[in-house]
Amino acid sequence: MDEQALLGLNPNADADFRQRALAYFEQLKISQDAWQVCAEALAQSIYSDDHIKFFCFQVLEHQVKFKYSELTEVQQQLIRETLITWLQAQMLNPQPEKTFIRNKAAQVFALLFVTEYLTKWPKFFFDILSVVDLNPRGVDMYLRILMAVDAELVDRDVVHTSEEARRNTLLKDTMREQCIPSLVESWYQILQNYQYNNSELTCQCLEVVGAYVSWIDLSLIANERFINMLLGHMSVEVLREEACDCLFEIVNKGMDPIDKTKLVESLCQVLQSAGLFSIDQEDDVDFLARFSKLVNGMGQALIASWTKLVKNGDMKSAQDTLQAIEAKVALMLQLLVHEDDDISSNIIGFCYDYLHILKQLSALSDQQKANVEAIMLAVMKKLTYDEEYNFENEGEDEAMFVEYRKQLKLLLDRLAQVSPELLLASVRRVFNTTLQNWQTTRFMEVEVAIRLLYMLAEALPVSHGAHFSGDVTKATALQDMMRTLVTSGVSAYQHTSVTLEFFETVVRYEKFFAVEPQHIPTVLMAFLDHRGLRHTSPKVRSRTAYLFSRFVKSLNKQMNPFIEDVLNRIQDLMELSPPENGYQALLSSDDQLFIYETAGVLIVNSEYSAERKQVLMRNLLTPLMEKFKVLLEKLMMAQDEDRQMALADCLNHAVGFASRTSKAFSNKQTVKQCGCSEVYLDCLQTFLPALSCPLQKEVLRSGVRTFLHRMIICLEEEVLPFIPSASEHMLKDCEAKDLQEFIPLINQITAKFKTQVSPFLQQMFMPLLHAIFEVLLLPAEENDQSAALEKQMLRRSYFAFLQTVTGSGMSEVIANQGKDSSFSKDSTMVILTHLLFKKIISPVPGGKDGPVGFADFVYKHIVPACFLAPLKQTFDLADAQTVLALSECAVTLKTIHLKRGPECIQYLQQEYLPSLQVAPEIIQEFCQALQQPDAKVFKNYLKVFFQRAKP
Repeated sequence: MDEQALLGLNPNADADFRQRALAYFEQLKISQDAWQVCAEALAQSIYSDDHIKFFCFQVLEHQVKFKYSELTEVQQQLIRETLITWLQAQMLNPQPEKTFIRNKAAQVFALLFVTEYLTKWPKFFFDILSVVDLNPRGVDMYLRILMAVDAELVDRDVVHTSEEARRNTLLKDTMREQCIPSLVESWYQILQNYQYNNSELTCQCLEVVGAYVSWIDLSLIANERFINMLLGHMSVEVLREEACDCLFEIVNKGMDPIDKTKLVESLCQVLQSAGLFSIDQEDDVDFLARFSKLVNGMGQALIASWTKLVKNGDMKSAQDTLQAIEAKVALMLQLLVHEDDDISSNIIGFCYDYLHILKQLSALSDQQKANVEAIMLAVMKKLTYDEEYNFENEGEDEAMFVEYRKQLKLLLDRLAQVSPELLLASVRRVFNTTLQNWQTTRFMEVEVAIRLLYMLAEALPVSHGAHFSGDVTKATALQDMMRTLVTSGVSAYQHTSVTLEFFETVVRYEKFFAVEPQHIPTVLMAFLDHRGLRHTSPKVRSRTAYLFSRFVKSLNKQMNPFIEDVLNRIQDLMELSPPENGYQALLSSDDQLFIYETAGVLIVNSEYSAERKQVLMRNLLTPLMEKFKVLLEKLMMAQDEDRQMALADCLNHAVGFASRTSKAFSNKQTVKQCGCSEVYLDCLQTFLPALSCPLQKEVLRSGVRTFLHRMIICLEEEVLPFIPSASEHMLKDCEAKDLQEFIPLINQITAKFKTQVSPFLQQMFMPLLHAIFEVLLLPAEENDQSAALEKQMLRRSYFAFLQTVTGSGMSEVIANQGKDSSFSKDSTMVILTHLLFKKIISPVPGGKDGPVGFADFVYKHIVPACFLAPLKQTFDLADAQTVLALSECAVTLKTIHLKRGPECIQYLQQEYLPSLQVAPEIIQEFCQALQQPDAKVFKNYLKVFFQRAKP
């Protein structure tokens, strides 16, 4: 072997050596006999370096996985002998191999098992057992091989082909017949031998039993000698977690519902008599988390049995099973309320399914009602944050608690389905008690009290948020709680979690303010002062900006008395923050978008006259326009690129803010009706000069383009005078992405205004075509997938444009391009046009016929483009450039014929060429040349055709 290359296997080797090692590995993979060198190295223990040993196993793994069928009988036998020899050596070596080598070896054994067990190596497991006997190192490898085999056969994370799935089923069936009883016996012997003196091997063996129990005969494991041993392990500290998992897999095994109930009940009796149900006396939270998972499995198994028995009509057995379930509820509640969230989380499935049973019962017993209340109290307690939760810098632990809270929410929703009255009464009691003394109550208790009120909205759903009408009891309770929330002063609580929960709840129950509008000023002040938009926490300010926007939108006309006061109070929050002042604004630009939208909504939805609305909108947007002009001048003079970027971003924000205010308009309240057209036209005139700025083009164009999209919707025809100039600027020095984003703007204009913009489309069609081709014809590196994808997307955008033009009834725009004399004279433009036509026709989406109307487009526009320019007197057939253009016409026509077949020939013969006054014999000649398989024949003929066909 190449010793120099092998040096690169060391993780500390430099990049060159690592690259060489990688290349050497690839070389060995394709070599015919290199694997034999690796096999010899493993069998004879030639190398002591762990990374080289691992490397040798990788080469063998590749050989077995991909090239095994190419080997001779002798070579296959050599691989088997190599692995057995290596296994024998493990029991004699002074030190065990590293874990990663043992795992890789086990994978190779498993691959060989999958390949050979059904044919050449039926005694696979017996041969391994005869080698390892009860030697600890041998047993370790045997157990690792078993886990690797299980992973190959039943691992659901591995995607198998249907053929592999059939093979795996056959392997499992054969194993069940031939060796599983012997393997189970070996597991029992291993557990018996090592349970007191080698916990690592015992745990490994328990893991194997847990893995295999899902697909072998359960009676081999669920019997007195095995269960007693496993229960014994439950009392051994180093074994009990793995024993728990093993019992969980046994309980999880599919079986007859009555037998399952008996199995679970017998397990429970023994576990209870062993004192394992005394949760409060157990300090080991890791074990309790596994135990909780086991109890959850037993509970869900019993519930699944109950469901099947009810479905089968066996009500006597179903009642017995229900009693068994009820007997576990006390234990379930202990685990659910445990202070460790992992332990609690693991039992939620059982809890949820138990509530589902209660929901199906016609009436609940007193005990069942007590259970529901106990679950409810447990959920309320567990929803509470703990002291360690880091609100300012949320990490993994915090994310896990958020997920856990989501699980508890599902339980609360299920509780509401079982007993909505009880849930409402419980939440009301907790809420009122807490809010009465919020000043002296810990933040987490105040937060959870408000959170419970918030969660009721989904737990007790109504249509369109109408919580304060309909059911009087519920409406009264919610109204009382909301009144307490907004009048108690709790919004001033000095903790971000309480503040945020207050605003979230106020917005969720916005319909309350329609019933009691007198509270609107109180809540508005909370939003606007240090409790909300001016809070010390950026997180609170950011979320409040969004919630304030929702609150104002939902109240609509009820905001009328407060509009100008609110606009004055938020004025400083809307200031555009230029990069040079070093001032840290209270709100980010994203948050300011919501404030601008809110201001727009207040003005547009107000009951003011159109004149007053115009004044207010101008007051809102004029500072943006003035700042924009100043910043654009600064950008034009800026030298430093970082400063240029900062200024461009600021300009983009200004355009974005103005654009966002326009979201307030609707069909009922248009820009024109509100008298605001002039203000937005002024904005357009202010922003459009940015398109001619040579610096930071991508950022500036993106912002202005978005604004134009909005103005097309809002200003309608009034925007049209600005479009030609804007389009001209946006087509200068553009890249694929610019064009992709520009074309939807043209599509929007075309689809909305149709024939109104026909002159504009006539004018910009060829410049757009030219810009597209400039980008498409740019050379790109062969492996530059990003550039290839951008070009592909551009072709699609262009095709969408053509569809929009033809779909808007303006096909003549395309047809007229061919009639344009300047177009006809420009042979380069003809070449570009035909290159694009080919790109459109060849990969056309939508199957053979393409999208609806595509064939019509080809015949009405692409075919004429192949004839009209060359038939002009100005088209010099002797010029070299025009000959090249003619060649492109030929390729386009051949492509159309290839795609459309006889239909194309029929159209040319019977419709199109006769319309050009071409003689019948020349038409016949033309169609025969077009059908020739050799494209060169048609190319050469085409020049002759045009010479003869020209008038």
